[in-house]
Amino acid sequence: MTESDFLAQINAHQGIIHKLLNLYVDDADEKEDMYQEVLLQAWKAKDRFRGDSLFSTWLYKVCLHTVLAALRKSKRMTKVSFDTSRMEEADENNADKKDKQTVLYLAIKQLAEIERTMIVMHLDGFSNLEIADFVGITANNANVRLHRIKEKLTKIIQGG
Repeated sequence: MTESDFLAQINAHQGIIHKLLNLYVDDADEKEDMYQEVLLQAWKAKDRFRGDSLFSTWLYKVCLHTVLAALRKSKRMTKVSFDTSRMEEADENNADKKDKQTVLYLAIKQLAEIERTMIVMHLDGFSNLEIADFVGITANNANVRLHRIKEKLTKIIQGG
């Protein structure tokens, strides 16, 4: 892949990076640093992109690996305080899709790292087999965990 092709692909799919960073990093300065780290790691790994999958899928995995590795290294995995008033407000106002997405996003941020990774990959269309392979578990275990994660999210959103 040429440098210009790589840059064009990064520009076309930078939303993936921003979405994942928003789920794992709260501080704006840290987000910017992490964004640069993701770009650096993607650049270093670009020759390993063989085209067996979509570039977006490859970038997603590079980004997720980079973010999780950096967070583990810095041990800054912090829980975000969950504001249930935002959910109640959304319910009272018969929330539109954006408000529901915000509520789901806030709920996902309350999950443990592995749960967050699995549900985000699931919502982004990865198969349970791909998720299992990514996190290093069996496909059956991934099915069970995803079911439990969905139940957990339901409880969080319902305020229980």
